Amino acid sequence: MHTIKSFILAMSLLVSLLFFGGAYLIVSGIFNQSVQQSALKDSDLLARSTFASMYQLMSSGWTREQLEGFVEANRQALAGSGYDLQIFRGPVVAEQYGQIDQAPIDESVAAVFDSRQTLEHVEEHAVRYTFPLKAEAKCLSCHASAEVGDVLGVIDVEQDFSAAIAEARDNFFFWLILLAPLPVIGAGLITFFVNRRITRSVELLEENAAKVNRVADLRNLSLGDTDLGFDELNRVFRSFEELVDKFRTVAVDRDLLEFEIKLLEKFIITSEVVRDWHDYICRLMTDINEVIETYTLFSIFKVDDELFDLDVFWRSPPSVDSRELLERAVREHMDSHPSLSDAALVHINHHVADHDGPPIELDESDVRVQVKSLLVDAPKIGGIVGIGVQAETVNDETRLLVIESVLSTLLNVVGSVKAIFKYTRDLEYYATRDPLTNLYNQRVFWELIGYEIDRAQRHDQRFALLLIDLDNFKLVNDSYGHAFGDSFLKAFADAIGKGLKRGDIFARYGGDEFVVVLPETDLEKACVTANRVLAETDGIVLTAPDGDPVSASVSIGIAVYPDHAQEPKDLFLFADNMMYKAKAEGKARVAVPSEEDVMDVFRSISEKGLTILRAVEEKRIVPYFQPILATGTDRIEAVEVLSRIDLGDTIMGASEFIEIAEKMGVIDRIDYIMIEKALAEVSASGFDGMVFINLSPRALVLSEFIPTVRRIVEEAGVEKPRIVFELTERDTVKNIQLLEKFVQELRLEGFKFAIDDFGSGFSSFHYLKHFPIDFLKIEGDFILNLLEDSRDRAFVRLIAELSRELKIHTVAEFVESEEVLEQVRALGIDYAQGFLIGRPAPSPMRYLPAAAE
Repeated sequence: MHTIKSFILAMSLLVSLLFFGGAYLIVSGIFNQSVQQSALKDSDLLARSTFASMYQLMSSGWTREQLEGFVEANRQALAGSGYDLQIFRGPVVAEQYGQIDQAPIDESVAAVFDSRQTLEHVEEHAVRYTFPLKAEAKCLSCHASAEVGDVLGVIDVEQDFSAAIAEARDNFFFWLILLAPLPVIGAGLITFFVNRRITRSVELLEENAAKVNRVADLRNLSLGDTDLGFDELNRVFRSFEELVDKFRTVAVDRDLLEFEIKLLEKFIITSEVVRDWHDYICRLMTDINEVIETYTLFSIFKVDDELFDLDVFWRSPPSVDSRELLERAVREHMDSHPSLSDAALVHINHHVADHDGPPIELDESDVRVQVKSLLVDAPKIGGIVGIGVQAETVNDETRLLVIESVLSTLLNVVGSVKAIFKYTRDLEYYATRDPLTNLYNQRVFWELIGYEIDRAQRHDQRFALLLIDLDNFKLVNDSYGHAFGDSFLKAFADAIGKGLKRGDIFARYGGDEFVVVLPETDLEKACVTANRVLAETDGIVLTAPDGDPVSASVSIGIAVYPDHAQEPKDLFLFADNMMYKAKAEGKARVAVPSEEDVMDVFRSISEKGLTILRAVEEKRIVPYFQPILATGTDRIEAVEVLSRIDLGDTIMGASEFIEIAEKMGVIDRIDYIMIEKALAEVSASGFDGMVFINLSPRALVLSEFIPTVRRIVEEAGVEKPRIVFELTERDTVKNIQLLEKFVQELRLEGFKFAIDDFGSGFSSFHYLKHFPIDFLKIEGDFILNLLEDSRDRAFVRLIAELSRELKIHTVAEFVESEEVLEQVRALGIDYAQGFLIGRPAPSPMRYLPAAAE
């Protein structure tokens, strides 16, 4: 890299060299041309003067000897002068007076004789001037044979001036060498002067730049009215000052930016962060105080219409007065907001990041000036309605903007973490609990009974299973409405619980069915517990909305492991059969199994197995179609395919044969038959909507499933994107890796994928995060109680909001009333399915005309 000094010096030398070289070439050319012109003039003068002298001699009548003497005298006179003079006698004169001793006539001389014109021949260092002597009237007296204009002779003058040129060049080089140092000296002086000014300017810039180590140093940077000697340099410095002024308004401290980056890195919300969200916010408080003094962060969550949660995070322990001041300030902010002014109860939680830090003492003016809050009209996700911060005042406008940006992001994260914590807690709870009774749900029941079988096998013990069903509950529900029916169910759940002991596993299986697992219990002890439950429920009487007393009873079936079955589903089926036996015998009783009952139950199961095998062989699996309504357009845009077995005189529902078919290993054949017939019917009927098809978990492990389905779909002529395969969440949790591979293959083929009964299992978030899901079908139990249970509404709202964020469509199942449908619309769920929309039918087109109307 070159310096300005070396550049100026090199350029000066180059210019000097070019100048002297150019000057030499120009002067040399001019000099040569001048010498040539001068030589021509001298030759002309010499030729004419020679002719004049000859004329004078000729006029006096010179002799031949005089002529030759004249010529020789001229030669000698010109010897050494660079001139060569030759006189040639023309043919006219030679004819009259004879030839003289002269040089041979060459082409140039001959040309002059012929043309009668003077000839000038110029070379680089010599000239030749050939001058014709033309006869005039006065010449004819001596030359009688001549005519006016004839060339009597030629004077040829040659001049060689190379010696003069060489001498002039030597003199030029002498003076050139003598003068050459002067431009170099001048260039050096100019370079020194300019370089000194530029160096001074650069050093001044470097000194001022070295003073700037942070944005605050820009305020103290000033170049003053420095005069750098050149207007251009002064303009550069003024521009530099203007640039510094602009930087003062836009620049941000590096440590602040590094802090912001590190802080943003901490905003990765993991399961640990959600679980220990209070500690997470406290750690953020410590981090942010490294850059700006922040005393508190607070968030406001709406729990219900009258209850609010206020979480306050302190940097270090606050004084009692400081706590009260901040609480009062937050309440004032809430009271000034129209949506929060009617808050009847605010539950306040205080958290301290550094318990060993200096106590925080705030006065009222600090709190009023430094508290910034954001309150919203409607709860955001998770119920957050307000967020705020109380921090030091910053005067630097740019720094303040960055800090407010950091705080804004931080506050959003606080709200998000708290919201996710709340939702995760609710999801975990509802994934294991029935939202109406708070009992374990069906999913947990199957997990726990499997665990109980493993434990009983290890310890060689028995346990019992009670299946409890309310008698005539449908009549109660239909007569007095779902709200009263739900109250009825809760009352019976409480009564059943009173008849159980600690350690018994109590779950609501669905609808009006309850199940109880009695660990380390034989048949005799199970009968005692069942009768105790029967006694507790016999006394239940509820007052209906019309004032009538309403009572009901329960029927209880018993099964004992391993006496009656060794598999969970077999044990459940046995207890289910015993429960129906109790109902058949008059209800309100316990059916205690006998040896004959064991034989009858398994005979019934065997008979069903044979029926299913025959139905598969004869392809009597028939599809039924239940309509799915798009809530935004009120049009039937999809159908769900449900499997049935046509027995000729009756139709067997899926609940009666699916579990047995899975055990017999023919469920995949049923799937293929059902898909083939369903798509054929869809194609024949002209239905152009989506088709939801339920799959058994066995489809995940069958390598031939995808190729077989591909062939069936191509033969039916139904577009793949219209087909949505759905798996129940509770069936997929044990096959999570297989499910991921299976879903990817489905999507590559062009099919869509749905999770059924979403919310019934433990892996809801895992599915949303890892799988390309197109549809979520929300667990029907949550939809049934939307109108009465705020927790169900919160859970469904959460699913709908998360699904919208992830661009997943939602389907509400069990929509059985207009009120529930309106609530589903209000929550933003995309599709509705249930008896209100339509019951399963043999044709997908059955409900389309009604929907179109």
